[in-house]
Amino acid sequence: MSVQSVLYAIDGISTWVGKAVSWLMIILTAVVCLEVFKRYILNMPTAWIFDLENMLYGTLFMLCGAYALAQNAHVRGDFLYSSMRPRMQATLDITLYVVFFIPGILALIYSGYTFAAESWVIREHSTVTADGPPVYQFKAIIPVAGALVMLQGIAEIIRCAICLKTG
Repeated sequence: MSVQSVLYAIDGISTWVGKAVSWLMIILTAVVCLEVFKRYILNMPTAWIFDLENMLYGTLFMLCGAYALAQNAHVRGDFLYSSMRPRMQATLDITLYVVFFIPGILALIYSGYTFAAESWVIREHSTVTADGPPVYQFKAIIPVAGALVMLQGIAEIIRCAICLKTG
């Protein structure tokens, strides 16, 4: 199995998860429209909808991070970066991945796992409303999303190393 096929497989995982989770946007839109209708037309607001909206948006945001990284869609100073030669871009990318990305995502995975594990143990529910919905399954997404972003980040580091080696 070649390095290139492993990179394509990682990209495939990130793309599949990102596209699959992007369908949550339709559900989120429907939930928001339903709540607006109930609140302003029927004058019957629903307390738990706020929690559901936050969980849907949070899931969407977290699980699309690896897809955004795979598509090179994260924010960077492109006005400087785009004028650099590929080797300089790769050098800068590897430096930033090692100094900031890897420690940050490792902290996210570690803290997210601890956060989620504690939430599962106590079967945590939202405290926004009196009888809030469970949130422990939502919190379990944090370390999963971190692992997916880390996997995609490793693929990007390998790409940078290949660029440095081959030019």
